[in-house]
Amino acid sequence: MAPQFEPLPDARAALEDAPCGLLQADSDGLILWANRTFCRWLGYDLHELAERRVQDLLTMGGRIFHQTHWLPLLHMQGSLAEVKLEFVDKAGQAVPVIINSVLRDRGGVRLQEIAVYVARDRDKYERELVQARRKLEETLAEMKRLRDEAKDRAHFAEQMVGIVSHDLRNPLSVIHMSAVLLERMGVTPQQQAVVARIARSTDRAHRLIAELLDFTQARLGGGIKVAPRRLQLRAFAHDTVDELKAAFPDRALQHLHEGEELECNGDPDRLAQLIGNLVGNAMAYGSADRPVTVTTRPGPASFSISVHNFGAPIPQEHQATIFLPLERGDKAANAAGRSVGLGLYIVSEIAKAHGGRVAVRSAEGTGTEFTVTIPCSGLR
Repeated sequence: MAPQFEPLPDARAALEDAPCGLLQADSDGLILWANRTFCRWLGYDLHELAERRVQDLLTMGGRIFHQTHWLPLLHMQGSLAEVKLEFVDKAGQAVPVIINSVLRDRGGVRLQEIAVYVARDRDKYERELVQARRKLEETLAEMKRLRDEAKDRAHFAEQMVGIVSHDLRNPLSVIHMSAVLLERMGVTPQQQAVVARIARSTDRAHRLIAELLDFTQARLGGGIKVAPRRLQLRAFAHDTVDELKAAFPDRALQHLHEGEELECNGDPDRLAQLIGNLVGNAMAYGSADRPVTVTTRPGPASFSISVHNFGAPIPQEHQATIFLPLERGDKAANAAGRSVGLGLYIVSEIAKAHGGRVAVRSAEGTGTEFTVTIPCSGLR
């Protein structure tokens, strides 16, 4: 059996109270009719709208759009869909709307038929989106400004470190030479102890200044500079370790060489500094009763220098950052205060300057080993 439907209400009444505003206007926008919904939204009676133009009810921006886009497009394509505008109600308040408009011939007369939908929620949502985007852009701009300021401050600080470190060398040299002269002039045992402390302190200050200058050069000068030449790997490493033994008279330090002698390409001063930094690190963090071992290994295309010590391993979470400047594996172990945390960073930069790399292995029971691998030729 076919479904039974209630008879439709009067079509005119349905249009008057439709859930959207409906208007009829001539081709130039003169209002001929508006339904009760539209009149209620804007607070007008129908007779107040009669003989007024649609564009007269728009905001200034809407009037410009009506003149430059709405009418031209309507006459060119016969319709206009989902245009967002603002009408002005009788109280002077803007009412955001979405309009659809169609141009039709009715009995030889061209009429605009306009459907209007109030879009307050959509307008609010769009405004919130615009505000959120503006706030995000402002936040990003502020972050960029702060980042640029931080970068400028860091650059300035690094420059100052280099300048101050360079200028400190002269007065330290005077202090050191004065201590040497005092010792030669003949001093009492008590004075001798004081002079020795002065000499040790100036030597330490010179080492720290050298590290700071290398740091500045690496950061601001495009990397540490090297002057490579041909050298015998085993003989060079043996002599370097012998010199370091004098700096650590109470510790066991040994050199092992695996394989035949190798003539390699490198800067002997920088490579000696690299070994010295690794040995100093091993002495500071390794077990005092176990030896520190420097091992050189030649290869067909590269050679390696390893420094091994026994003791507590470097925590896994620190191994990824240990070659960054001002990073130290265990601050408590640095009680002697021999470094500002640049030693391993400088080792890494010297390795890079030779076209090589540095790696670390550290585990409980087997100890810690830093290995620098450098091509036999082809420095950067």
